[in-house]
Amino acid sequence: MEQLVSLAKRRGFIYPGSDIYGGLAGTYDYGPLGVVLKNNIKKSWIEKFVGTREDMYLMDAAILMNPQVWQATGHADHFSDPMVECIKCKKRYRTDQLDGTTCPSCGGAFGPERQFNMMLETKMGAVEDSASVTYLRPETAQGMFVNFKNVVDTMAPKMPFGMAQIGKAFRNEITPRDFIFRVREFEQMEIEYFVHPDEWERYFNYWKDEMMEWIESIGIDMNRLHDVEIGPDDRAHYSARTVDFEFDYPFGQKELYGLAYRGDYDLTKHATASKQKLQYTDQEKNETFVPHVIEPSFGLDRTVLAILLSAYTVDTVNDEERTYLNLPAHIAPFQMAVSPLLKNKPELTDVARRVFRTLKDTFHNVAWDDNGNIGKRYRRQDEIGTPYCVVIDFETLDDGMVSVRDRNTTEQTRIAIDDLVQHFINVLTQ
Repeated sequence: MEQLVSLAKRRGFIYPGSDIYGGLAGTYDYGPLGVVLKNNIKKSWIEKFVGTREDMYLMDAAILMNPQVWQATGHADHFSDPMVECIKCKKRYRTDQLDGTTCPSCGGAFGPERQFNMMLETKMGAVEDSASVTYLRPETAQGMFVNFKNVVDTMAPKMPFGMAQIGKAFRNEITPRDFIFRVREFEQMEIEYFVHPDEWERYFNYWKDEMMEWIESIGIDMNRLHDVEIGPDDRAHYSARTVDFEFDYPFGQKELYGLAYRGDYDLTKHATASKQKLQYTDQEKNETFVPHVIEPSFGLDRTVLAILLSAYTVDTVNDEERTYLNLPAHIAPFQMAVSPLLKNKPELTDVARRVFRTLKDTFHNVAWDDNGNIGKRYRRQDEIGTPYCVVIDFETLDDGMVSVRDRNTTEQTRIAIDDLVQHFINVLTQ
């Protein structure tokens, strides 16, 4: 884990939040490569669960919502974790994350256990005394539930159908820990899939398979993945069935994603509180009902962490240890990097720039790298997960061919410049 955290900062993936001021616990900033990695994951998610389907609608709901939303769903009263405070050093811990009965920091005794609401409170209004209290949303799901009627009225969807959203959520974690695994500000990729009450089991199993298929496609190590049936005592208050997809992190087997059957809990609660009819009418069957909901929920930050851990590889090349990220090409920040063999040779640089421009216009995520000798460039590109390096050398000036190096095998192939675009189209779509 330490090596990965170091690589993430050194190579521009993830930085500690507010770093020059000593940081802020539970916050991280994504650097240039981390942002591209995240965007590639989001693009893959949208293509899989929205772009290729006819039954899914994208949403982008506001982070701030009427506080009655959280009262209606029970979040204001039940969205909490058990907490204890050390009597001696006053540090607080989640009870379910403690291994012993004394404070791990100072060995002191704990006070009585109490519930700690994880919603981050804020105020809206110009004058503090009269400002109204609301919350930074702890999940993106409710933004879709409160828009159920709007989507039905405007899009006239056929049952079953879903709403999908990627957005920020916030939780006032007692003890943020384990890098970006448990943080106070994070991104969720969530789907609320509305089905007839009699068909929920079929669609629950269907979405489990769909999730597994996408997980494998983005490069997560399936040997480290476990699907775990969650018992009634451990499920969220709204869930009648939950399967967690857990991943073997260096700090243990922990939740990566969740698949929940929420029943009609949310729509019924909002209908009662808002006095609006949140139901669906099937014109063909002449039937009106409150749909039940299957919820596949994906944490984007945990996805980044699981992908980086799955991709982190150490091997030996020419008797030297090498670290590289074995990222799928469609997920890697750069699909290829272009270099002149020598930086100070204009005849090489001019050709390399033309090759770079051609590839970047076609594939976009292409890096220019002329910093240091060619060996250092290879190591750098390996470490950030770039699948291919394209090098223009002196032979290129004679035969119009370049060297294409494969990240995983380090093997090099000579490809004609005129054939490069089609070559990469072929290898990237295999």
